Amino acid sequence: MKSGLNKVTAALLAAGLAFSVQAADITIAYDADPVSMDPHEQLSGATMEMSHLLFDPLVRWTKDFQFEARLAEKWERIDENTLRFHLRQGVKFHSGNELTADDVVWTFQRLKQSPDFKAIFEPFSAASKVDDHTVDLVTKGPFPLVLNTATYLFPMDSTFYSGTTDDGKNKGEVVKHGSSFASTHPSGTGPFKLKFRQQGVKVEYERNADYWDANSPGNVQNMTLVPIKEDATRVAALLAGDVDFIKPVSPNDHARVEAASDVKLVTEAGTRIITFQLNQERFEPFKDVRVRQAVNYAINQDGIVKRIMRGFGTTAGQQAPAGYVGHNPELTPRYDLDKAKQLMEEAGYQDGFKISMIAPNNRYVNDYRIAEAVKAMLARINIEVDLKTLPVAQYWPEFDKCAADMLMIGWHSDTEDTANFSEFLTMTRNEETGRGQYNCGHYSNPELDALIESANLETDGDKRDLMLQRAEKILYDDAAFVPLHWQNLAWGARNNVAAEPVVNAMDFPYLGDLVVE
Repeated sequence: MKSGLNKVTAALLAAGLAFSVQAADITIAYDADPVSMDPHEQLSGATMEMSHLLFDPLVRWTKDFQFEARLAEKWERIDENTLRFHLRQGVKFHSGNELTADDVVWTFQRLKQSPDFKAIFEPFSAASKVDDHTVDLVTKGPFPLVLNTATYLFPMDSTFYSGTTDDGKNKGEVVKHGSSFASTHPSGTGPFKLKFRQQGVKVEYERNADYWDANSPGNVQNMTLVPIKEDATRVAALLAGDVDFIKPVSPNDHARVEAASDVKLVTEAGTRIITFQLNQERFEPFKDVRVRQAVNYAINQDGIVKRIMRGFGTTAGQQAPAGYVGHNPELTPRYDLDKAKQLMEEAGYQDGFKISMIAPNNRYVNDYRIAEAVKAMLARINIEVDLKTLPVAQYWPEFDKCAADMLMIGWHSDTEDTANFSEFLTMTRNEETGRGQYNCGHYSNPELDALIESANLETDGDKRDLMLQRAEKILYDDAAFVPLHWQNLAWGARNNVAAEPVVNAMDFPYLGDLVVE
């Protein structure tokens, strides 16, 4: 791996933007703010974006899905189970402590204990210190996704997070949906430091003057993130000049942004799948495959994309988007209202039933509108839906309790690989391994589990593709969940904000490299 300018820097240099502008302050409006400053508490897009601001990964994805060296400046294969990472020297945490291999090992061990992240790191047996700036990541067997997974290893300041607080609590503990030392006291190596945070009001960041990446073109000195839940209000704030950058821009508002003279619309094709889960543990009829199939046949994905998403999405019949290993082109959406009614009758539910449904109202593009549309569609097969929509800060605790019969969840593959969807959404729930951590459908199929585990040890790409395609077919036939669409992405920015080089399909822009003219 060669050192030098990263691709974001190169793009900005080519555009004549890098290193020619003065430090700038910026205000960004999102639909929701991060729920925690702990990078291991919540596996979500907001957490990932926060992690890239306050911390740094060993490696990260480029816009074209290549690997870029970050805290690991190079790596080498030692044997079929071991990849050795050489850390940059002289990198300091915000506390002033120097990054060493001990921090990587400590972070790895913490990830293996995190309820949300342990499944990602389940294929790994150890992180072993070779010397102060060299670490081996060791897998349990041949594993094709070591670098993919390393994009989720953001070394934490092990000295800073060790010990206990004044009230005797472990500074390094992971607390889901609760206040902890790690959730309120970040010390990373990232381009920004936390200046001020009031949950649900604003988060203020200031530039890290000692940031290790001297080649970063970023010139933002102070950055304020404010949550604005309503789509139209968020756009209005951009058009009025109250904020400089917004995410997302609802498809309903694209024309407003494009028509304005001093702002621009920036878009990317997305791979986040939007789904509903059918909670078999909570609602007995969902254990019947005919009922689950009926729900799938009753929902018009094409109508949702055309009318609610204004065409800004791709209808889905499976988890894996086109282009991913494991995408099965035979699996398409199956809207057929007559078939849905027939299946309900065959299952003995021609008169229907009543269910509860929850969905966020500020996490995914048009999330609550989509939920309302699905509610109306299910009414056509006599399923009465009691729908509750919640802000994301209140939604995740309810989702984690699987507190409804149908639950909305979107998922972008953490490893840019098809297996990751199943690892979290459809494999049998297992607290020890973290498999099925977000499987509130409580779907369980030993054949699927075995296929995914085998695929994760298969280094032959063609064989692995066929295995993952088979897994998608099993899920399709079982109607394990309700796929809706892959969500495209849109940001709005003032014309002097060079958003294009830093946004990406992963939906966590690298704001440390953001240039404001």
